[in-house]
Amino acid sequence: MSNKNKTYNRRKVVVLFFFCAVTFLLLSVRLVDLMIFQSAYYTDKAVQLHERERSIKAARGRILDRNGVVLADNKTVCTISVIHSQIEDPEAVIAFLCGKLDLSEEFVRKRVEKYSSMERIRSNVPKELGDEIREADLPGVKVDEDYKRYYPYDALASKVLGFTGGDNQGIIGLEVIYDEVLSGEEGMILTLTDAAGIELEAASEHRKEPVPGNDLVISLDYNIQSYATQLAKQVMATKEADRVSLIVMNPQNGEIMAMVDVPEFNLNEPYTLTPEYELLRAKEEARKQAVEEAKKAKTPEGEEEKAQEKEPKETKTEEELKQEKLNGMWRNGCINDTYEPGSTFKVITAAAALETGCVTLADTFSCPGFIVVDDRKIRCHKVGGHGAEDFTKGICNSCNPVFVTLGMRVGAERYYDCLKQFGLLERTGVDLPGEAGTIMHQKDAIGNVELATMSFGQSFQITPLQLAATVSSLVNGGRRITPHLAVRAVDETGAQVESFEKEKGRQIVSAETSETLQMLLEKVVSEGGGSKAQIEGYSIGGKTATSQTLPRGSGRYIASFVGFSPADDPKVLALVVIHSPQGTYYGGQIAAPVIRQLFENVLPYLEK
Repeated sequence: MSNKNKTYNRRKVVVLFFFCAVTFLLLSVRLVDLMIFQSAYYTDKAVQLHERERSIKAARGRILDRNGVVLADNKTVCTISVIHSQIEDPEAVIAFLCGKLDLSEEFVRKRVEKYSSMERIRSNVPKELGDEIREADLPGVKVDEDYKRYYPYDALASKVLGFTGGDNQGIIGLEVIYDEVLSGEEGMILTLTDAAGIELEAASEHRKEPVPGNDLVISLDYNIQSYATQLAKQVMATKEADRVSLIVMNPQNGEIMAMVDVPEFNLNEPYTLTPEYELLRAKEEARKQAVEEAKKAKTPEGEEEKAQEKEPKETKTEEELKQEKLNGMWRNGCINDTYEPGSTFKVITAAAALETGCVTLADTFSCPGFIVVDDRKIRCHKVGGHGAEDFTKGICNSCNPVFVTLGMRVGAERYYDCLKQFGLLERTGVDLPGEAGTIMHQKDAIGNVELATMSFGQSFQITPLQLAATVSSLVNGGRRITPHLAVRAVDETGAQVESFEKEKGRQIVSAETSETLQMLLEKVVSEGGGSKAQIEGYSIGGKTATSQTLPRGSGRYIASFVGFSPADDPKVLALVVIHSPQGTYYGGQIAAPVIRQLFENVLPYLEK
């Protein structure tokens, strides 16, 4: 072999040796890095591969009334699960769970035979039954304790409190608005398993304890809510009304003491339609059918078929129809629905006229039974008219011509500005979901006729809560309040962790205007149409209303009354709205007595 070849071979050996040395060095460095510097990381990864994780549900915070009465609580229930790799006798497990949980064999088998870390069989299992299943000690069957929301008083304040879903998250009402306050932090159980997924008995269990949610204290008063509900149900039954809404609040700070909208529903069975709501739906369907038949009777032959061709029929599944009904049953008419307030709105017109200097108590008016605006004749409820009357008599008589005159004096632009100033054109900001806004004419669309009808509460719509909040603000000294329910959040020990108190807002009318309104509305009860709200020994202020249910001419009415006491320093205000009462439907006759009965019980109770 030539020297040249020998030299080449030696170089190859050197290069190979150098390459091997470098590779070995790199591998050594990597090994040192893995064994020393990243040891904890990979040890943790190895443990994770053999850890089985199970969550521990946190107890949801309770909802308490202003006096500490528990309105929403928790019940301990169990969640039953299976771990495929740990099951020794699948057939025995299937038969046992089918028998205990009343489930089909197909359902249980599918989960028992599924290759997964864990399969849930059923949640919200009563604790007693969960304990029985745990005591059977079947390998692969796990029983974890959980919490289910429980409402001690079933339907009481159902549309206010709301309810939770299967995951214990809020669905409607306060439960959804204050979900973050009420929800706690889940805990965790970590157990070690072998390569086959079997739990190692010798290995210890690691637990991270759950943190319970905070309790929510609200302004609702259990006793007032209970009595208000009883009254609302009573008037709905005796007057065969569709619905009755009743709000009781503190006009000084906006705290809601009761909010009722019957028919309500059972919070412990929120997906079950109530007979009362089914009856209401049947009434509504019958009315719709009657309207359709009336339309058909007026439609010329041949035109009906053309109309049907233009309007394709929308078909809904059974599930969609059920959900639509449930949504209707859960609606809170106090805040989610609007209505024409009628004469209770004359309080707002009076406030606008007083605040703008367009009327004094000495002003006189003449009512012949009607007033003509442009080409429209607007009638007073008293056919023969009230004759000559001053402003005080005009409001006591609830005289339409007087209030149309006031509206005209204020003028469209100033009247609209007053509505804005009073807060009527924005939502109240109540801490409940789905609040509807006021449906009002645009400022530049208010002509004389629109202004005239607005002045006595027609041709626009507001929510009952908006009316109650606005009247409260006008008679409490003139400061706008924010109606609310939440007062504070407290921890397990009762210590406050958060406050939800609301301060009074801006001054919307002068103290003088507010004082005048207190006096005028007291006379409505002591001398005028609200006389059936009088209570001996108490000064009550208020206003009645009888408005039509749209569309007009339907023959259905809404009777309402808003009242407060004491008249010269209001501490409580209440509004009742009765939808479609049968027989007598005047607010002064059927709504004012409801507030009288309410105050007869509530006023002495609040004085204690």
